[in-house]
Amino acid sequence: MLGGRLWRHPDFLKLWAGETVSEFGSQVTLLAVPTVAILVLHAGPFQVGVLSALEFLAFPTLGLVAGVYADRLRRRPIMIACDIGRLLALGSIPVAFVLDALTLQQLYIVALLTGIFTVFFDVSYQSYLPALVDRPNLIEGNTKLEVTRSASQISGPAVAGLLIQWIGGARAVAVDALSFLASALALALITTPEPEPRPSTASGATGFIPEMREGIDVVFKSPILWRIAGCTATTNLGSNMIFGAVFLVFAYRDLHLSAAVVGIIFGISSVGWLVGAFLAAWLARTFGLGMTLGLSILLGGLITLATPLALIGVPAIILSVLGFLNNVFVPVYNINQVSLRQSITPDRVQGRMNATMRTIVWGTIPVGAFTGGILGTTIGVVQTIILGSVVSALAALWIFLGPVARLKEQPVPAPA
Repeated sequence: MLGGRLWRHPDFLKLWAGETVSEFGSQVTLLAVPTVAILVLHAGPFQVGVLSALEFLAFPTLGLVAGVYADRLRRRPIMIACDIGRLLALGSIPVAFVLDALTLQQLYIVALLTGIFTVFFDVSYQSYLPALVDRPNLIEGNTKLEVTRSASQISGPAVAGLLIQWIGGARAVAVDALSFLASALALALITTPEPEPRPSTASGATGFIPEMREGIDVVFKSPILWRIAGCTATTNLGSNMIFGAVFLVFAYRDLHLSAAVVGIIFGISSVGWLVGAFLAAWLARTFGLGMTLGLSILLGGLITLATPLALIGVPAIILSVLGFLNNVFVPVYNINQVSLRQSITPDRVQGRMNATMRTIVWGTIPVGAFTGGILGTTIGVVQTIILGSVVSALAALWIFLGPVARLKEQPVPAPA
């Protein structure tokens, strides 16, 4: 959906441009930081799992707090401040490397700080889009953001692999640090007035705890939202047992691939994101919204289950094909479930709804990474990949065994 009304919305284009640059930089760090941990600081599966877990620890611990502030304060200034925070945190890695002072402990601290800034940014960001564009344009907006996110995921890892080979992983992180500066500048140029925050509850009560509780109630009293939360949380648990802990160890140590080859695999795999982003709306119209959500999760998990086949031979080709196929279904699920959440939730509680959802669905990411690290060290890397894939596939039961599966299209938006 590269056409549409939002091409004539200059402030959406600024948001889009800033996020595109930032996402590209983040793809560099996604490969560079664990590569530094494994190849430079000699980290094993457990240490890589801890590193990934720390990056996402802020979501279960601070997600609800971030949601209250995202509804109490204007969201754009929060996003700008978080971009600057991530710039400074990630910028410390290449500085420490040049000074020959980089340690695994510093990577842990940077991961934790970056995660804190990310939770406040992401909750504000997902809640900001409905205030920037009209609700009928939400799917178009989310699709455009997902398309360029996919494009970044195609080019970013390949460039990251080459950068790591050329200048080293620590220096490559500087690219991501600068991308957050670009995002902050793009956000600062937006001129559309943000609505005055209305941080009261439906009953008119104010206060931190009542406001936080209302966000929780919005999710758990909705038969749609809590099932979406359960599905996403379960698939994140399984996938991060793999990709948050053991996948790069599998690629570097079991398959003996170089950073450049791994980057190319990630890049080819991410073409699937672009395909999925274009197909998301069409698949939902053709097969129904609910069935599209459930099948996306089920098929993604089953495809990942074939990852150990790379041990047979031609691992780069096998991992690229499997990664491509799996990644087709990720944006199909994400675009449709995020648009569904946004469309049925009043703007007054968008921040708290998104924070509650993020607390649940991203809260399982550190658990998955930590569990994957332990299992990779104890039962083996391949066995952990198989177990994580099964968990991811079973997440589809949240959709199939409830009312979400019967949804044919987006429900009527909730009143404000």
